[in-house]
Amino acid sequence: MRLKLIALGHNQPRWVSEGTEEYAKRFPAEWPFELAELKPERRTASKSVEAVLADEALRIRAQVPKQALLIALDERGQQLTTRELAAHMEIWQRKAACACFLIGSADGLDATLKQSAQHRLGLSKLTLPHGMARVLLIEQLYRAVSLLSGHPYHRD
Repeated sequence: MRLKLIALGHNQPRWVSEGTEEYAKRFPAEWPFELAELKPERRTASKSVEAVLADEALRIRAQVPKQALLIALDERGQQLTTRELAAHMEIWQRKAACACFLIGSADGLDATLKQSAQHRLGLSKLTLPHGMARVLLIEQLYRAVSLLSGHPYHRD
């Protein structure tokens, strides 16, 4: 199954880029990982937050592969353990060739985009900077893939 992360936000700090690159190269061939980094829409006084999010949603949707499962990161989304994430990924793998994870901009994701997602995932009840959320998600995806590939889990 292909894993794709579409993240709004560019010019991330070096530690985010390095963390992303480090984990991205660890994914095995049967679980290829791809990052699509999109520039957020400009905020202006004449454009509502809803209009900004709608414009971002159009660009996000253009990056989503056909027949991909959408997993929206949302602060109110379901929080999973690593093992639960791996179990979900095993199910998703049977349903689609690609799981596409979405991280919105500072104002989040467009409501219609969240509603069209098959799953809403919350990383923490804590407020996380977007760069940290990105690295945390990629690390957890890698850890879940490792479990599914039969690698021992450090807690066993």
